[in-house]
Amino acid sequence: MGNKFSEVWDLDTIFPGGSSSKEYQQFLTELEKELVSFQQKLDQLKGETNVETWAEMIVETQEIGKKVREGGAFVSCLTAQNVKDDDAKLLTGRIKQLSSLYSAVLTSIDEQLLAFSDEQWEHFIELDDMKPLIYNLNERRENAKDKLPGDKEKLIQALSVDGYHAWGDFYNTIVGRMTVDIEEDGQTKTLSVGQAQNKMGDKNRAVRTHVFEQNEKAWAKESELFANTLNHLAGFRLQTYEARGWEDVLKEPLQINRMQKETLEVMWDTITENKPAFTKYLERKAELLGLERLDMVDISAPLSENVEEVSYDQAADMISEQFHSFSPKMADFAKMAFEKSWIEAESRPGKRPGGFCTSFPVSEESRIFMTYDGSASNVATLAHELGHAYHQHVMNDLPQMAQRYAMNVAETASTFAEMIVADATVKNAKTKEAKIQLLDDKLNRSIAFFMNIHARFLFETRFYEERKKGLVSVHRLNELMLEAQKEAYCDSLGKYSPHFWASKLHFHITGVPFYNFPYTFGYLFSMGIYAKAAEGGEDFEDRYISLLRDTGRMEVEDLAQKHLDVDITNPEFWQKAIDLIKEDLDTFMELTEQ
Repeated sequence: MGNKFSEVWDLDTIFPGGSSSKEYQQFLTELEKELVSFQQKLDQLKGETNVETWAEMIVETQEIGKKVREGGAFVSCLTAQNVKDDDAKLLTGRIKQLSSLYSAVLTSIDEQLLAFSDEQWEHFIELDDMKPLIYNLNERRENAKDKLPGDKEKLIQALSVDGYHAWGDFYNTIVGRMTVDIEEDGQTKTLSVGQAQNKMGDKNRAVRTHVFEQNEKAWAKESELFANTLNHLAGFRLQTYEARGWEDVLKEPLQINRMQKETLEVMWDTITENKPAFTKYLERKAELLGLERLDMVDISAPLSENVEEVSYDQAADMISEQFHSFSPKMADFAKMAFEKSWIEAESRPGKRPGGFCTSFPVSEESRIFMTYDGSASNVATLAHELGHAYHQHVMNDLPQMAQRYAMNVAETASTFAEMIVADATVKNAKTKEAKIQLLDDKLNRSIAFFMNIHARFLFETRFYEERKKGLVSVHRLNELMLEAQKEAYCDSLGKYSPHFWASKLHFHITGVPFYNFPYTFGYLFSMGIYAKAAEGGEDFEDRYISLLRDTGRMEVEDLAQKHLDVDITNPEFWQKAIDLIKEDLDTFMELTEQ
């Protein structure tokens, strides 16, 4: 009997023909012409004071922005589904070029926003097309004050294509050619890095440890190249910050996440105070596995040999059913995503590791990428990515500028969706053994957000401080990573992962710096939403959608105040969210008492 849902996504409805799509080539050619002529139009309008004319330019800018995102989303799908697709790699270069042209367009717009007198500005933001964008336009104007003059910002953007972004591409090139050799059933098998990653969740510790060690060796072998990538990415950023007069490396990530430094510090401080309870969980898990201490590779190890595998079709039905209990609209959306083959889940060689969701604003569709192997954590990942897609779905009718939500709130909808499914799975567990295993899966995620992500944040903060003084060696990068991991995990593990700085794609992404703390923020923020959802109320679904729709046009502190009636610069909010997780922790400790 065939499967109900395809595990391979359908990209042909966007542009038929993959990386050799003629329609896609045509789309890029026309987009380039449009960007060049629009930039010329903006240059000619310099000094124009008519606010209605500039409102028309903002409307046009948003339409072009949709097309740039559409083109970028398509190529990211192509490179993820086949890391050896050379044509797709060339297209990535073209998209980077177009994105740079679009950045220059935005810089020209920002220059004009700055040039308005206060009187003109008041008139401008009262125009009908501009009213829904008041927050976003004010934000652009304020941020522009903080940057270099427009011509210099445009030069940075132009140089970044073959400088900054090129190092990010170089990282992907190295990863694309990497393999991990493992011994299995007396034979040597060659795995992609994504397949090796999945193997590290194996039930058998000997298998996990062997794959982990081989994986570390594979990353160590290329570590000089990865150190080059990381050093030059950071160097480019630091030079840009210095030119703008920015001293704090967290200035840009906090600005991008529309978040105050105070909020970030209070969040990490509250987590750190609560870590002793979670190290007790790690100690208990070590006991249950018959170990003195867990190694990094044991944290997500299954506690039971009888872990039930969930087929893709079963996962699809379960996710839709559980979403329905909180939000029928979200359930209908998930069903549509499965039925229309928006998800690439097949386990096969040549795919990029990890998972993501990307949106096509012109087509008003999303695509989800992952490698599904039937584990509970894979079901959670699938729910997580569907949460991202639903978030975009409820914002599709908003102006493009008001759709641009930051990473920290982007992780809110996804983590909320993940929690719904994980919680329901625990409640429906048929045996004590199954319940323990599923609670363990949930607590693994807490460890990831509280300890693994914290280690990334500590590493990156310290690495940037050292990079200000010069290049940082492979040896020192390994040392910094180990120090950060030991501190974040309260030195509760046996073996750590010194080459994690090389193997984690997020450190080498050029789109956003500090691709770490937003995950932890989103996780705990979604706990606050989940608590509200659990309280019930007829209008929860509408209130939830209203919160999601505001994520692209508010500071996170204001968002929390408006929709949850909480102050997130206060430890109380974070503590309440952690207390919710501690309920799972207490249940786990009770069930596993020997």
